[in-house]
Amino acid sequence: MESRRGPLKSAVPSNIVSLVRRCSRTACGRPAVATLTYVYADSTAVLGPLATYAEPHCYDLCAEHSERLTAPRGWEVVRLLDGSAPARPSGDDLEALANAVREAARPQERAAGGSGARTADPMEVARRGHLRVLRSPDN
Repeated sequence: MESRRGPLKSAVPSNIVSLVRRCSRTACGRPAVATLTYVYADSTAVLGPLATYAEPHCYDLCAEHSERLTAPRGWEVVRLLDGSAPARPSGDDLEALANAVREAARPQERAAGGSGARTADPMEVARRGHLRVLRSPDN
């Protein structure tokens, strides 16, 4: 005997699947932009770009929740940059650049003063660790 309402139907139609992954936070329906993974052995929370597919132990977060993410006391949060986003220079990057410019300027001042500093390569003007400043072939 069939019920008066007809055959049993699912409350959610199965042929409609959302292609947009949503934030894992309760009651948040915004689209996910980042994936959070916990590395328990290192007490680290890693927040990176949205993973290619959903993993069981990873959490997708929207932009707001990924920005406000905090970790438990004693844990470290590692934020991986999205390869598509342009990287902003940090204070360390700018300081390293300034130091390299200062270092590159020093040997030229010494050479003008006639201190007689020798280099292994006639094109090499300065050296700092594994970095070399080379003279332009036109000069």
